[in-house]
Amino acid sequence: MRRDISARIGEAHGVSTVHDLATRALRLIDPEAAHHLALTGLRAGFGPRVRADKYTRLRTTVAGLELPNPVGMAAGFDKNCEAPDALLASGFGFVECGTVTPRPQEGNPRPRVFRLSEDRAIINRLGFNNKGLDCFVDCLSARAGRSGVLGANVGANKDSEDRASDYVRGMGRVWKCAAYVTANISSPNTPGLRGLQERGALEDLLGRLREARSPLEAAHGKRPLFLKVAPDLDDAAVRDISELALTYGLDALIVSNTTLQRPAHLTSDNRVEMGGLSGQALFQISTHTLRLFAQALGGRLALIGAGGVASGLNALAKIKAGASAVQLYSAMVYEGQSLVARILDELDGLLAAEGFDSVAEAVGAEVR
Repeated sequence: MRRDISARIGEAHGVSTVHDLATRALRLIDPEAAHHLALTGLRAGFGPRVRADKYTRLRTTVAGLELPNPVGMAAGFDKNCEAPDALLASGFGFVECGTVTPRPQEGNPRPRVFRLSEDRAIINRLGFNNKGLDCFVDCLSARAGRSGVLGANVGANKDSEDRASDYVRGMGRVWKCAAYVTANISSPNTPGLRGLQERGALEDLLGRLREARSPLEAAHGKRPLFLKVAPDLDDAAVRDISELALTYGLDALIVSNTTLQRPAHLTSDNRVEMGGLSGQALFQISTHTLRLFAQALGGRLALIGAGGVASGLNALAKIKAGASAVQLYSAMVYEGQSLVARILDELDGLLAAEGFDSVAEAVGAEVR
């Protein structure tokens, strides 16, 4: 069985050599310029084409969403909802666009994205740079009626005097056309934003979101509402967030955003840059926090694991730690757009090797 898995992984590695060569070329230029070129290429149709429903074992349901597989594109890559269909066509089981703020904003001064190539990691201090809700909703509305699970990640403007109001406004604007909505309160690059994770502020935010949600559901139907949290939380914060998420009717938590921690094993000179760390170095940190939430919630709320996913083995580890689905982004900087196909192949083989007939059977296997 292990030999069969290795063969399948090797086959998958050969599927999209052209796309991986393009990825290596993009790593030779400025990270933000490379990102914009990658988006342009996707919009032009140069991305890989992979069946997201290739493996029946990977089909799953998360917070009522029927997914062809549990591997999603995390928010941050397609901030303005410019290439969601190309991303879905590359094999992702779901795609989350954003973070979008009510008004357009430039974000923090450049340079603000740094590769830690030796560590297979990224540090960014972008600061919710995006074109604003009007542009985002135009793009989102334009694909109405198309297939695929597309979520919208909403945030607050840096200079907002009422950040909770920004989240309410964002949720209201995207609700009609998004498959789900995520409130991102965990970016480390907007000063004070993570303060919304503190009990009093979070209770106010979730209360206002719940109040605004009812008329939206009456007008446009039900949608799952997610909350994206930081990995840098202590046990008390995990318990508070878990309790409030259940009290205010959230449908899932995304664990987690980038970290402010700098593990001692980092070797890149860029490790000293300010901002949120993602990629391989985030995997252990984010998975530990995921496990804490799984233990606190005891299966009462769906969890989506993000942070350091770069292989089927990483994805399975998140799932066994309590995640019903996973998200990735930074690994594509190093592994290329064909990474999704490789992860799906590997994850299906690993589930089979461990005797799981479905993703759902493996969820929380190590924390039950």
